Amino acid sequence: MSELYPLLLEPQFKTRPWGTRDLRPVYSRPVVGEPIGEAWLTGEDCRVTNGPLAGASLAELSPRFGADLIGTAAPQARRFPLLIKFLFPREKLSVQVHPDDECARGSGLPCGKTECWYVLAAEPGAYVSLGVKPGTTRADMERAIAEARAEELLNRVDLSPGDLIYVDAGTVHAIGPGSVLVETQQNSDTTYRLYDYGRGRELHVELGLAAMKPQTRAGKAKRAAQSNGLVTLVNSPCFRVDKYTLSGAREIGGSSGRSVQIVVALEGCAVISAPGAPAASVARGEAAVIPASVPKVSVKPQWQAELLVASLPEAGAVHPEITQ
Repeated sequence: MSELYPLLLEPQFKTRPWGTRDLRPVYSRPVVGEPIGEAWLTGEDCRVTNGPLAGASLAELSPRFGADLIGTAAPQARRFPLLIKFLFPREKLSVQVHPDDECARGSGLPCGKTECWYVLAAEPGAYVSLGVKPGTTRADMERAIAEARAEELLNRVDLSPGDLIYVDAGTVHAIGPGSVLVETQQNSDTTYRLYDYGRGRELHVELGLAAMKPQTRAGKAKRAAQSNGLVTLVNSPCFRVDKYTLSGAREIGGSSGRSVQIVVALEGCAVISAPGAPAASVARGEAAVIPASVPKVSVKPQWQAELLVASLPEAGAVHPEITQ
């Protein structure tokens, strides 16, 4: 019998020059010192806080349990496949690009980085810059970087709460200030900065231009209809993200060993129950990992809860339909 059960993880808070000391509406904790830009929920160094495996990190557990934890669909048999984060931008992020799998492996990296952002909160005027304008070449981008006008070549997408922004690898992009985003991505932290507004951080112009794709499938994903409190936000070749609005108990999971399930609480609190395991409670800003070998779990909100559930997609999933 597997030693695995629903695992609660402790978030890791990362300082960033574009971050904030006010992490509401996700966290009420005061921030002392440098501003926080990201809260990693399933980073490889994130550690379990409940049960017999308390204190162990995902980096330690993934090779130990393999497919029983991460699932048979994981692209790497000993590595946790998905990285989930909250982002708290108060200033512009750099103009940047992430490599695709082929480009990343050519540089000795385990995988590329396709990602998506669920817009949890957005102030008026919040936006992202996403993809280059039609006809833009690598030479055009290189010249614009040298002339400190790289943003002029990008498309602007305004944000509203509930939007899902899809960013396939190779898309040049930048996040503007004034939103709170939930990022689901391939488990890679490889970012090539093309332009950083003179903040003094290292740039990777040559690598970034090589990774850049003039045309990608990035944009605001078409909203699916909600049915019985469930809506699929995105189902792509790299990940699937569902959103649950719960007012009563519901079963989640049942991937038949294909994929780990990551439950992220956006609002409220929910109790996760699995056969033969103690109940675990996940509250706003926290994540629980449901191992692939664990059958369906019961998730019961305490009054009401909103949850994101991320997993690996079924075979044959395609890029989502984009509306903007």
